[in-house]
Amino acid sequence: MSETQTQLHPAPRYKRVLLKISGEALMGDREYGMDKDMVAQIARDVGEVRALGVDVCLVVGGGNIFRGVSVAAAGMERASADYMGMLATVINALALQNALEQIGVDTRVQSAIPMDTIAEPYIRRRAERHMEKGRVVIFAAGTGNPYFTTDTAAALRASEMGCDVLLKGTKVDGVYDADPEKSPDATRYERLDYMTVLTDDLGVMDHAAISLARENKIPILVFSIYRPGAFAEVLAGNGRYTLVRNED
Repeated sequence: MSETQTQLHPAPRYKRVLLKISGEALMGDREYGMDKDMVAQIARDVGEVRALGVDVCLVVGGGNIFRGVSVAAAGMERASADYMGMLATVINALALQNALEQIGVDTRVQSAIPMDTIAEPYIRRRAERHMEKGRVVIFAAGTGNPYFTTDTAAALRASEMGCDVLLKGTKVDGVYDADPEKSPDATRYERLDYMTVLTDDLGVMDHAAISLARENKIPILVFSIYRPGAFAEVLAGNGRYTLVRNED
């Protein structure tokens, strides 16, 4: 990397990271579905981080296509609704794979639900080997089990892959004490510990995901995926984000 590139992109603090992207993030300004420009922007940001020598894996949600919890609340049996939501995450994973490969980033999709025609089955050692070879691995279909969210899948895969940090890309630039889109006076937290997130029910991720990250000592960075370049910035300790970890 040249001196100019180093100045533009300060050295990241982490060697291996997992980025959790919600399905809603792929919508951009649309009300549902995918915004191809937003998908392309996320792919560019991931490619930028990979070019810095960071091992990257992704977990993507499916809420832009199908949200199992809300459908179950409306009367559908929960397990069936959750499986439908898992299939939606596979669609998003394939879209991200296509966008990444269009810009020259070598990528693999691994699905927790076997579907060999379109994705590899999830095999931990194979995923690790892909990342060692510089490939971006996208984990689809959540954990493969109903009653677990893609947030929990992200914390699980981050633990299994030995990631140094779990990043959650959202619409807002961190964790607030209220919804900043509804409450203009909401306060953004710079740092939080896991127990505060759990006891105050701050909604960073579901409780199972927070507990899993806490148990495995994986810090969580919450930032806005909507701002181009933010992924690389927060990995270098710059930009706006909230860090969730136990205080030393």
